[in-house]
Amino acid sequence: MSAETYRDAWGIPHLRADSAAGLARAQGRVTARDRAWQLEVERHRAQGTSASFLGPEALSWDRLARRARLADTARRCFTALERQDPETAAWVRAYVDGVNEGLTTGEPAPEFARTGLAPGRWEPWTPLGVWLATHILFAGFPAKLWREHIAAHLGPEAVALFAADGPGTAGSNGWLVSGGRTTTGHALIAGDPHRFIEEPGVYQQIHLSCPEFDVVGLAVPGVPGIAHFGHTGTVAWAITNAMADYQDLYRERLRRTGAGVEALGPDGTWHRAARHTERIDVAEEETVEVEVIETGRGPVIAGGPEGLDDGTPAALSLRYPPRVTADLGFGALLPLLRARTVADVDRALDAWTEPVNVVQAADTGGGLLHRVAGRVPVRPEANGLRPVPAWEPGHEWTGWHTPPRAGLTDGVAVMANQRGPATHLGVEFAPPHRADRITALLAGRERWSASDMPTIHTDTHLASATPLLAHIKRLTTATTQTTGTTPTTGTTPTTQTTGTAPLTQTTGAAPGTTPLTPEAAALGARLLAWDRRMDADSTDAAAYAAVRAAVVRRLAAHPALAPAAVAPAYPEVLQPWLALVPRVAYALEHLLRADDLYGIDRAATVRAALEEVAADPPAGTWGDTHRLAPWRALPDATAPAKEPGLSGDHDCVLCTSPVPGLTDRAARGPAARYVWDLADRQNSRWVVPHGASGAPGSAHRRDQQALWLTGELVPVVTDFTRLTKESDD
Repeated sequence: MSAETYRDAWGIPHLRADSAAGLARAQGRVTARDRAWQLEVERHRAQGTSASFLGPEALSWDRLARRARLADTARRCFTALERQDPETAAWVRAYVDGVNEGLTTGEPAPEFARTGLAPGRWEPWTPLGVWLATHILFAGFPAKLWREHIAAHLGPEAVALFAADGPGTAGSNGWLVSGGRTTTGHALIAGDPHRFIEEPGVYQQIHLSCPEFDVVGLAVPGVPGIAHFGHTGTVAWAITNAMADYQDLYRERLRRTGAGVEALGPDGTWHRAARHTERIDVAEEETVEVEVIETGRGPVIAGGPEGLDDGTPAALSLRYPPRVTADLGFGALLPLLRARTVADVDRALDAWTEPVNVVQAADTGGGLLHRVAGRVPVRPEANGLRPVPAWEPGHEWTGWHTPPRAGLTDGVAVMANQRGPATHLGVEFAPPHRADRITALLAGRERWSASDMPTIHTDTHLASATPLLAHIKRLTTATTQTTGTTPTTGTTPTTQTTGTAPLTQTTGAAPGTTPLTPEAAALGARLLAWDRRMDADSTDAAAYAAVRAAVVRRLAAHPALAPAAVAPAYPEVLQPWLALVPRVAYALEHLLRADDLYGIDRAATVRAALEEVAADPPAGTWGDTHRLAPWRALPDATAPAKEPGLSGDHDCVLCTSPVPGLTDRAARGPAARYVWDLADRQNSRWVVPHGASGAPGSAHRRDQQALWLTGELVPVVTDFTRLTKESDD
């Protein structure tokens, strides 16, 4: 099998081969050469062996990977794939062969020398393990632990107050504009997936060409093909997280016997559970043993017969579709590459398993597609809300939901993880602000072109500021009425509205009669005059963020919420879902608007926050503190001494997510941006944070960073005559 590698001006690999299998091998080889260290880290994460070189900080993840049986599930899925779809299995094997070849022939990344590692050998099931490890937390099953925790300490009504039409989860923006709304008469698809920003990035720009297909798109390093975002020339597709709930947690009653461990089943009898012990090596520390138990529901991921680490009697098993069906959906990958029409994409997605996504697609013939893809079990409503008792009947899976479909409105379809076509498949969704804002922006122009799309990608309007600003308005109004003066800020306060609710709308306790200090009153008036754009160079955005953070901290510290501040002793990897400050931060809208918040005087809280910030205001702009915080497996001496400042915020279309009350730094944001043009694929555009290569010393390791920061995109090149051929030596 012959294969050729080309590069464009941004170092993006363009591969050409005489067969799909030869192309897969070339994709594996070039990925290993460009991202050898990243692949090594992902292989270890899938196996639950990353603590062996990353140290104790990685131990909690390794425990989860072992106890959840990620590697074993990947093996099972690959074995089933070989039996049911041998062509795809052989294609995956070819990719793995390419990875192993690239790891042994490329120049070793310096991280290997620093850790004393040699590149490990990939097995045929490893790409499935990488996919599973990447997405096991996407459905957010730990949120069920939070709901149980908050309900137990504050009452059942607290679940809605802290709902994640608030909490931060992985998401995306995506929009489809039909040909009737574009300058060319052909559809456009655009958006940006929101992930933790890693270096190198979680998406790989790539071009795959063979006699069967020619596709550009964003691949997941370590996985063959182009799953999430692709353009074949005649059809293009893109996904957003549907926010569906497809994983269940079961409370287990376990007991030890002379033969092992037994679990109490829904039939009222004890059943033998599978059990064995594994050892996890930890760099510079003693090897740790982990007990792996699996009941009829699934693997036990927390606790055991003796309970949690603090002695609390608890054991939780996780039921997730690939473990039940031995199918990870890889049968969709080759058909997606071969797709020519939306009907082809539609058929391919019938094999999709997880994560459950909303897919938008369009073709050059005018075909449009807007559907949910993935496998969601049919089971009782209680399963989606909290852990359910394994020993009680009525919590079984009884089938699979038919993935719903949706249409377009006024020639567009917008998905930003809000309640949409997957509403009946989930419990909590993203706030509607990003989707509403994208919809409003699209409505503001009759015709759109590919070059127009960055204006949407980079929009920084923050609609979720409304409730806090409404409280501030009441306070400043009360101060004006009491003192008879109007605060002076250099700008005139306005009765601005946000597109979601006027500032005069609010609920909660009335402010006291004590006027604000002149400094706080001036700050309040300044925020009411603010344009609500979270721009990096904005001092007003910095002031708003400081007040918001102070409100969050004060609410989280209030004695009324104190019972929820101490999280249960679940594994460390699950603790971010149980931390009170982030939960208050992301649910702040609900908490400020509720009729009552456990007797908390919210007006007094906002007043105190205003006074606090007025007494010690931010010294600079939003971008001075709102900086990128990319994840790197190891410290990098070549990384910028000071990471760049960012525009945007959690609820902006430009979704760069801080954790108000905890940090202004953003670990999550657009992991790529793309525009797929169905009129001419070479009018398409894309960009990733950092660059196309993860190789130290490469000119393309960070050459897209400046463009990513400003919202600019680089051209998609598919003409091989415009590319530079690379030696395969």
